[in-house]
Amino acid sequence: MQVIDWDLAVATGTRLVRPGPQVSKEEARQAVAELRRLSREAEGHVREFTQMAADTSPQPATIVDRSGWIRANVEGFRVVLEPLTERMAARKDQAPAIVSAVGSRITGVEVGAVLAFLASRVLGQYELFLPPDPSGEAPVGRLTLVAPNIVHAERELGVHPRDFRLWVCLHEETHRVQFTGVPWLREYVRAQMTEFLLASDLDLPTLLDRLRSAADAVADVVRGGEGSLIDAIQTPEQKEILDRLTAVMTLVEGHGDYVMDAVGPAVVPSVADIRAKFQHRREGGSRLDRTVRKLLGLDLKMKQYAEGSAFVHTVVARAGMDGFNKVWTSPETLPTLDEIARPEQWIARVIGSPALPEADGSAPEAE
Repeated sequence: MQVIDWDLAVATGTRLVRPGPQVSKEEARQAVAELRRLSREAEGHVREFTQMAADTSPQPATIVDRSGWIRANVEGFRVVLEPLTERMAARKDQAPAIVSAVGSRITGVEVGAVLAFLASRVLGQYELFLPPDPSGEAPVGRLTLVAPNIVHAERELGVHPRDFRLWVCLHEETHRVQFTGVPWLREYVRAQMTEFLLASDLDLPTLLDRLRSAADAVADVVRGGEGSLIDAIQTPEQKEILDRLTAVMTLVEGHGDYVMDAVGPAVVPSVADIRAKFQHRREGGSRLDRTVRKLLGLDLKMKQYAEGSAFVHTVVARAGMDGFNKVWTSPETLPTLDEIARPEQWIARVIGSPALPEADGSAPEAE
């Protein structure tokens, strides 16, 4: 049983995605070459600052256009959703083939439309889940940078191109260092995602209730409310799993934001200007853009950057980098959502020192 028509998702996404900025072939070639070089440079800065090591040798980033990002994410989705697809295929009460075929095509169009929206906004990502390599020689993860979006953003913000590109690389390389330097972290995230998917209610009446809740959430957000598709369609069991996933992703995203700004002053001269303009860009956009971001949970991601960065800043300020790095010891040393909001509780639980008066948790100012 095919839950999503992935080929249709790719075709829809690549057809709907907006073209990137106008650049000459030479400008494009130079941008790709510089991003590859800066990704290598950034990894060295990140490893030195975070004191995290890995057995893997540094690899240049994979540079893609918007359509390439869509195709790469569809590959990742297929890997992530495989346990759910297998479970649904094994069900004896599944819908007739014609219903399943129509449903998968509709869902394929929907997934393609969402990817088209995101493909013009994402600057880069560390792809955790790649199709398995039969030879076992390919890296298990891949750092991908979306060159047209980086060029578009630096032009829109009016910032120094080389500085902005390195600044972006510092954030994304932090994710590569996290997942290659912490042996258990990738499998922990995969296991939580699989558990989340398999906790779904798959019977038809419950599915219809979830769809009605999703429709109500859309209407609420359009009216300016706080609805969320993610909140609308999850089960109580999934809520508990999602809290764990949200906590770990808030940590890794906030760590990335913290590192890019902490390393920045030494290697990105205009980091203060870049951060100020980029933060304003994150919070802006048309009403339609803000509505879609809220529905897709992207506003939550912006909140994760801020809360996670504040957690890292507070812990490093009180316990040093060695103290903070105890967070990577095991799944049991990861902070909970409550501990991310109250870092002194994590310090007391994991490091063992008494909780100190709470700091403001703001990010370090650039020199």
